[in-house]
Amino acid sequence: MSIAVVAGNPKPKSRTLAAGILLAETLTGSTPDLVIDVIDLGPGLLGWGDPAVTEAVSAVAKSDVVIVASPTFKATYTGLLKLFLDQIPTDGLAGVYALPLMLGAGPGHALAPELLLKPVLVELGAITPARGLYLIDKTFTEDPQLVAYADRVRPLLPKSAGLPISQGE
Repeated sequence: MSIAVVAGNPKPKSRTLAAGILLAETLTGSTPDLVIDVIDLGPGLLGWGDPAVTEAVSAVAKSDVVIVASPTFKATYTGLLKLFLDQIPTDGLAGVYALPLMLGAGPGHALAPELLLKPVLVELGAITPARGLYLIDKTFTEDPQLVAYADRVRPLLPKSAGLPISQGE
């Protein structure tokens, strides 16, 4: 199984990126196969046909699982992440299992991954087997919700994925 992390934070090497990688590692027991810090794609996101953006979109579409992560900006995901997702063609994520992940300063936007990010992923053809995950940005590394989420999601992913047994078993 291949797992990708796409982080749409305007700050390079952000906590959002770290949270996506941590979720991938908790879910699979190993580092993700592909990590895209969307900010690194730069102005190529503003048009169509940029080679680096095209390559990133293609690599995500070939993944079995993609964790799509964003900080909460103005009660939703970032415009930067939207620019990347807009590069993916209709049904471009068909057959890819997508897990929406958002970080925020407090619990007020806990439904944002489910209500705002997940519908876009579904529109792109992704399979979203579970609700989205929302974590507090300052405490996500110790939040037991992350392990519980990985344990709930793992059995919903393709059986051929060879994922480890849940940490709760």
